[in-house]
Amino acid sequence: MEKSDLQEENINLTTFSKAISERYLSYALSTITSRSLPDVRDGLKPVHRRVLYAMLQLKLNHNLSFKKSARVVGDVMGKFHPHGDAAIYESMVRMAQEFALRYPLVDGQGNFGNIDGDNAAAMRYTEARMTKAAELLLLDIDKDTVDFRVTYDDEGKEPVVLPSAFPNLLANGSQGIAVGMATSIPPHNISELVDALLHLIKFPNASETTISNYVKGPDFPTGGILVEPKSSIEEAYRIGKGGFKLRARWIVEKLKSGQWQIIVTEIPYQVQKSRLLEKIAELMENKILPMLSDIRDESTENIRLVVEPKSRNLSPEMIMETLFKKTDLETRVSLNLNVIDDKNIPGVKSLKETLKCWLDHRQIILQRKTQHRLSQIENRINILNGYITVYLNLDKVIEIIREEDKPKEVLISFFKINEIQANAILDMRLRSLRKLEEIELKKELSNLQNELETLKGILNDTDQQWKVIYSDIKDLKKEFKDISNRKTDIQELPDVEEFNEDQFIVKEPLTVILSEQGWVRTQKNHLEDDIELKYREGDKEKFKVHALTTDKIIFFADNGRFFSVPANKLPSGRGFGEPVSLTIDIKGDNKIVSCFPYFEGSIILASESGHGFKIKTTNLVAQTKSGKQILNVKDNNKAKICKKINGDTVAIVGNNRKLITYSIEEVPELNKGKGVILQRYKDGTLSDITTFKKEDGISWKMNGGRQRTEKDLLTWEGKRGGAGRMVPNGFPRPPLFE
Repeated sequence: MEKSDLQEENINLTTFSKAISERYLSYALSTITSRSLPDVRDGLKPVHRRVLYAMLQLKLNHNLSFKKSARVVGDVMGKFHPHGDAAIYESMVRMAQEFALRYPLVDGQGNFGNIDGDNAAAMRYTEARMTKAAELLLLDIDKDTVDFRVTYDDEGKEPVVLPSAFPNLLANGSQGIAVGMATSIPPHNISELVDALLHLIKFPNASETTISNYVKGPDFPTGGILVEPKSSIEEAYRIGKGGFKLRARWIVEKLKSGQWQIIVTEIPYQVQKSRLLEKIAELMENKILPMLSDIRDESTENIRLVVEPKSRNLSPEMIMETLFKKTDLETRVSLNLNVIDDKNIPGVKSLKETLKCWLDHRQIILQRKTQHRLSQIENRINILNGYITVYLNLDKVIEIIREEDKPKEVLISFFKINEIQANAILDMRLRSLRKLEEIELKKELSNLQNELETLKGILNDTDQQWKVIYSDIKDLKKEFKDISNRKTDIQELPDVEEFNEDQFIVKEPLTVILSEQGWVRTQKNHLEDDIELKYREGDKEKFKVHALTTDKIIFFADNGRFFSVPANKLPSGRGFGEPVSLTIDIKGDNKIVSCFPYFEGSIILASESGHGFKIKTTNLVAQTKSGKQILNVKDNNKAKICKKINGDTVAIVGNNRKLITYSIEEVPELNKGKGVILQRYKDGTLSDITTFKKEDGISWKMNGGRQRTEKDLLTWEGKRGGAGRMVPNGFPRPPLFE
């Protein structure tokens, strides 16, 4: 079709990239503002806000009876939240879990899941109602305190934000992943938040440091111990980003005969107890925690994990430090105060800014609530003045109502009253005309006029507003007095001696077996060369190394990297073993060219191009799985040789069958690098290297297994970097130095 034809049919042409960009941006904004990030004012995402509003409509107050969770979920899905019932129920369940929220917003009856990670019962079995905290979030919502918007089906209205008389964002925290941004806010102690808010009302220009003196750090529902330095906590709160190191709480329980065991009583926030136990048991099975003999779960309503040491001579602190290092008994809880503000714009705020936003919101709520009450009082005073007119002119009012065809117009005209007053007079009941009622009306009018003056005073005086807010916030301490004690202690990181795992490894002989295809395994004892071993189809033996369980096994790959693995950590058994890439970070196209138990001494390294150097073995040991780059190789050049230095002379042979010998002193000692040229080739590569004592000569195996030693090496002596001469008679192919 021509462009003009498309325009006639109201079809606009656009580039694919522009169309995708516009649609993706629309999706991203929707995810950020309507799903994943909480509002700074009430600390809620839309789904949580809708759950609480639906519960308010169902009159599920904390002191009234429970209703089925399915009823709540049904109302939320049908009226406000057009998503799956499972997602809504999961959100509601989390709001009821005491181990998930510091101050739960839903009071659940039935199985709402547990800290082991078990799911809640189906919504048809559980019941729910609001907690006091939830009611505070909704307090005065019927007094024109917040804006409402139409629901997704245009049939009802829902609040844009809740009045939030409870600082929910920081008290309960929030987690969320949006598009291109995320939020992570840990829970805090309400008592500390109240103190900080009260100070901020008195001193609006208080520094971030002063505020962090009140809010000492997160307070998790599962307790634990925060071991983050005070300076780090202050910095995180100042910029709104950071993290907190959280540890399990534990005690030493004394047993008979001087025995003891460790009891873990609190685990870090959002760590599933069952998964934690599985991980520790797996580490014990893999001999990564050799200091433990057993761990078991004796938890009831309270957590009780029993850790039994293998030896009572150990320090409990040393054992726990190892567990903190290797398991989720220590976690890092991140802080990312990324929230939606009152203008619907996402951004990261500091602790002080977050508290200030909530206070500003409370001021707006107070102003709107006061204005709403003011309007109600003015309307009521207007009606009361109309009623009093009746009592002052009762006979005339009755006469007009009885005799006039249009009594409302006559009343308005005769008594100079407005239409609202006239309607109120006409709607009065006869029994309201008694004398006592007149006295009550005058008393009510007097009270309302006094209240009117008070409310006008609040609206016209900012200081008066902050006094009211100050008093309301102060009452929060009384409201949550029973649960306001801090659960998470803040302590300095203890200085404990590093644990030495090697003392628990039994020193036994073993054989490390590595196949051509890179499968590694160990077998007990030192296996002889004539023992037949099984390999996967198409695979065969590459290395068979004798070692001890206490040794570190050094692997050297053709990319020039060295890896070190404790022998007892290598896979054991009679099978084919495991790919070595599961133990060390080696790519599939790289091969292991040498494997040996660690020793203190020197080795010589070389690449196929004939470049190399010598190095002390103390520089080879890698602390991480990714290894240590020692010999630099580029392009098609690969690491070829790694040999222990035994003697004062080095012999090098290329695949061109040329051999050269010279003093080992001519080879420089480096810590890493490409090295120097050891033997020069015109059309060839390095094949093998050996070192020996000059007086003993070179030995090699001849065909048939007979060994030959050559001591007269004058023909092949040269300088480092020389080309060498053809090998002696009987030298094998490929060259194998012995």
